[in-house]
Amino acid sequence: MIRLGQLGCGALALPDLLRAQQSPAAIPSAGGKAKACILIYLWGGPPQMDLWDPNPEAPSGIRSLFSPIPTKVPGTHVSEQMPLFAKLTDKLAIIRSLTHDSDEHGNSVYYTLTGHRDPRKIFGRNHRTRQCQPGMGSVLSALRPVADMPGTVTIPRPIGHDGVTYSGTHAGFLGPRHDPLEIGRVGEESKADELFPLTLPDTVSHARLLARHGLVRTLEGMDRKLQANPSTVDHLEYQRQAMGMLLSSNVRTALDINKETPAVRDRYGRNEWGESILMCRRLVESGVRLVTLSWMYIQKGGNVANVWDNHGNFEGKTGYDMLKAEYCLPSLDRGFHALMEDLTGRGLIDQTLVAMFGEFGRTPKINATVGRDHWGACQSAVLAGGGIRGGALYGKSDKQSAYPVDNPVSPADLHATIYHALGLAPDTMVYDNLNRPHRICDGRPLTCLFG
Repeated sequence: MIRLGQLGCGALALPDLLRAQQSPAAIPSAGGKAKACILIYLWGGPPQMDLWDPNPEAPSGIRSLFSPIPTKVPGTHVSEQMPLFAKLTDKLAIIRSLTHDSDEHGNSVYYTLTGHRDPRKIFGRNHRTRQCQPGMGSVLSALRPVADMPGTVTIPRPIGHDGVTYSGTHAGFLGPRHDPLEIGRVGEESKADELFPLTLPDTVSHARLLARHGLVRTLEGMDRKLQANPSTVDHLEYQRQAMGMLLSSNVRTALDINKETPAVRDRYGRNEWGESILMCRRLVESGVRLVTLSWMYIQKGGNVANVWDNHGNFEGKTGYDMLKAEYCLPSLDRGFHALMEDLTGRGLIDQTLVAMFGEFGRTPKINATVGRDHWGACQSAVLAGGGIRGGALYGKSDKQSAYPVDNPVSPADLHATIYHALGLAPDTMVYDNLNRPHRICDGRPLTCLFG
């Protein structure tokens, strides 16, 4: 993997990312016609009853402390903490019956990011490996390659903590050429004035980068027999493409949010979350297939926190205080509204699918620190654009927002629906390094949400 803004000799591994573009598979089209996807991944597990599935009829201790408010769609209510979102419900679908059987972060992140189960992915010990299933962006990189830009990007950094980067966040068995371009490291604190740099560090000028490239070429030239091998000759061409991408003004422009007007940046919010959402829009406009926003918070000491995991007792805040903090609902409401405004105004809404969910929901019962705990049995997800029929509600939970009572949806079904929007059938195959076929998804698409 490479890290733009911290380039070294390792950056010359980028040719692997480009290799698939030279031999695109003949993949039959199916389903929708979206060209790109923005995944806003609310790591930690947002409480369904406090966002998109209010439960005003539940008893005290279970009922949300936020009041429901009406939305643009008659009969549909959301949390009072999302007034801007309420104005958009005629343009999106809310799934209120997403369900699975894990209450554990590692397992649930893997399932919701890949659409495949692996109960061995335990919190704190789920390092990603090349035996893992690929994430959606990597599947798209393999099946729908693009020129001149990476197929998939993760911002502001991948999911992880304490030296562990979670399984499900890279290409797994598809290999490093389909890994997402990751802008930041786990646990790294971004600079406030340059969240997404595409500049070389002071110690590496463009001249030095080119010189390093020359050194690599010299070392490779030491073995002419290897260079005579067709695959090695191809590698040199990929290397030339990689250098072009690293120095390309198109790539730098896409990652430079300073190109936006102050008014636009204000609409999204001048913090990491608002500017991450703005960067998602810029990247899909530039041709990236899938951009994942891993929503997290970097504490003053540099440690990462999954703030949607609102147990409470975090930096002196209750669970409900966490939801009302800038790093949760206010920034999500503002940024999502600005994104939808821009995608619609720029004519991109039909070709860009926006998906929003986390790894699980939250417990019906409010805990002793005025928060909620892990709950895989029920959560909500939002889909917008990409051919999704606006104003739709799918599935239903009980009065406590605890269990689906109508049309349960698995993470595999959700993935199948996203792939459907992007023109891929669930039985489309990808192949591992041993050339073994794997279905991209075992779920069924919710085709009723389209049209």
